[in-house]
Amino acid sequence: MKFKLDENLGLGVARILREAGHDVSTVYDQKLHGAADQTIYDVCRQEQRCLVTLDLDFGNVLRFPPEPTAGIVVLRPDKALINTIETLARQLLAGLMQENVAGRLWIVELGRVRIHQASEPNE
Repeated sequence: MKFKLDENLGLGVARILREAGHDVSTVYDQKLHGAADQTIYDVCRQEQRCLVTLDLDFGNVLRFPPEPTAGIVVLRPDKALINTIETLARQLLAGLMQENVAGRLWIVELGRVRIHQASEPNE
């Protein structure tokens, strides 16, 4: 799977995802740190990369609809500690073994993953 890590995630998360065999790019790799959220969203869509972030703004499905994306994952640590964030990255990997993130918003918290997907139109 192809991931884009937002600027608020460290090298540990990139390492965890790469060691699991995923293609990982970062906002820093592309010199996009400080870019507007919309720019990050658009780049991820163009590159067909799942965005992984701590930025709660990406949880707004009206502003950043997950459906046309490779997925959006918002990590929600109870404390902004590196080991907690890395635990959430491992939890993300475990979830990927059971579900596909494409076109969805995942909110990853310690011990659970909340998945948002668009409602089916009324038939």
